[in-house]
Amino acid sequence: MLFTRVQSRVTGFVFCFVFCAAVLAGLLPLAATAQDAAATAKPVTFLGTVQTLSGNSITVKNDAGATMQVTVEDDARLLRIEPGQKTLAGASPFSLSDLQAGDRVMARGSANPDGKSLAANMLVAIKGADIAQKQEHEREDWQKNGTGGLVKAVDAAAGTVTISTGTGATRTLVIHVTPTTVIRRYAPGSVKFDQAIKSTLDQIKPGDQLRARGSKGADGATLDAVEIVSGNFLNLAGPIQAVNADASTITLTDTATKKPVVITVTPDSEVKKLDPAVAQRIAARLSGAKRPDGASGGAAGAGSAPGAGGPGASGGDHPAGGPRGPGAGPGGGGPDFQQVLARAPSVTLKDLQKGNMIIVVATEGQSPQSATAITVVAGVEPMLQASTSGSQAMLSSSWNLGGGGEGGGGGEAPQ
Repeated sequence: MLFTRVQSRVTGFVFCFVFCAAVLAGLLPLAATAQDAAATAKPVTFLGTVQTLSGNSITVKNDAGATMQVTVEDDARLLRIEPGQKTLAGASPFSLSDLQAGDRVMARGSANPDGKSLAANMLVAIKGADIAQKQEHEREDWQKNGTGGLVKAVDAAAGTVTISTGTGATRTLVIHVTPTTVIRRYAPGSVKFDQAIKSTLDQIKPGDQLRARGSKGADGATLDAVEIVSGNFLNLAGPIQAVNADASTITLTDTATKKPVVITVTPDSEVKKLDPAVAQRIAARLSGAKRPDGASGGAAGAGSAPGAGGPGASGGDHPAGGPRGPGAGPGGGGPDFQQVLARAPSVTLKDLQKGNMIIVVATEGQSPQSATAITVVAGVEPMLQASTSGSQAMLSSSWNLGGGGEGGGGGEAPQ
């Protein structure tokens, strides 16, 4: 009887041990999975500009237009850095109450499942006022020490880019690039300088348009570049086939290719319409007519390659940038077309009609028959009749580093 009781207890113990072991065996993989998930979960980073603030809740909008509702945790690390600063070395703590709309922030923490909200345990900020001040300083520097033109040759091994500056038929400038030179390139579909992506010298190709700022050599034939921005811009001209104001698009038939191109007009695009008298005067110069003073009125750049010699393709000696960014200064004679555009009234797509002739400088779109407008100019019928290539060259050489960046450089997100 005793043996039977002992056997029964042992059997019960063994059963309990086996059952518990089985349960643990089932739970261990789940626990390991949870630990692995926690270990592999990475904090989310969201960069943008502060839109609204309420207590510890901030609405942040990034450059692509997406918004994130950021809740700053009580023990979050709050650091402020200066515009252009790439590391947190020298960052200073700040109070959340000091944050303002317009400040640039990087929020880091755990994103909620909806993907539209984030609990931040770290917030790095740059004052909006400091960004504006830095942008203004850099815009002035672009105007004072900037130059631009059409890329003629690139020697990546030697670290040089040769451009035609437009200050003379054969005038070229050799730009020297160093390891510290900032090189950027306009992103496809974007006209904003502050969305220009980091690039390398070997991505710059002959035919590209380029602007650089830095220190010129004593002979004026070389420049040691601090910053370069380039782009492969489209130069389009022709009659409007359709205007879709709701979709913010213009369809034109390009005179060169005879094909339709759908042009997207963004809030950063510039849409202007020339006064008829102004367009006639420019047309007279393009056609080589005599000015009232009897001097030859042939416009530099008429019939030349875009950006190679039109008024406005500056050698950088004359600050003439428009309010939206550093523009090209006066070139080899004739009016500064950038200044002409600055004085021309802005219009909306509703002011444009089918059959109107326009000239467009644009970035390449996502498809061969699409583009995103940098500048659209209407009222150009007399100019195109005088010289389509000259009109395009004149506008092309007047491109600036405008858009939302206001000359750029100071609005980069905290690193």
